[in-house]
Amino acid sequence: MIRSELLLALAKENPDLRADEIERVVDVFFDEVGKRLAEGGRVELRGFGAFSTRARDPRRGRNPRTGESVEVPGKSVPYFKPGKEMHSRLNTA
Repeated sequence: MIRSELLLALAKENPDLRADEIERVVDVFFDEVGKRLAEGGRVELRGFGAFSTRARDPRRGRNPRTGESVEVPGKSVPYFKPGKEMHSRLNTA
């Protein structure tokens, strides 16, 4: 699903809201999740899952074009762990 599909689904479920109101809600949601993760925090949505960040250590990499060895700095990367309900929805037989 892409952002525009999410907006259309929300509009269908909430016909009393204008398109700009729905877009604002989605913007605020993603902005807040992004801010919390940038602060090193965690965002937990019960029944869905939890977003957090994980640290990657600096390492020695390789430039695929030249084969030259390069230093790759450490960084934080986003991580998602599905909740129990999401996990069971994905794995029903």
